[in-house]
Amino acid sequence: MNDGQLIEAATRRLTQALDALEAAIERRREADRSESALAAQVQALGDDRSQLAADLDAASARAKRLEAANRAVASRLDATMQSIRAVIERSG
Repeated sequence: MNDGQLIEAATRRLTQALDALEAAIERRREADRSESALAAQVQALGDDRSQLAADLDAASARAKRLEAANRAVASRLDATMQSIRAVIERSG
């Protein structure tokens, strides 16, 4: 090989190496973008989970209040029914 051929071969190898480096840089950038998108999704899921937990706590508290109100109403109905029965028995 003469000097011109050696320089041409070295130039091709350098170009190939630069192309490979640019491709590697682009893959790294894409991986970084994907990582950022994934981190944003994880954050959004965490926020959703927190909101759902708060909603569940509120629904549980409401269910407990409704159960207590239901027990109170049932107790009053029982007392009312007993009073009505007593009145009927005295009348009959």
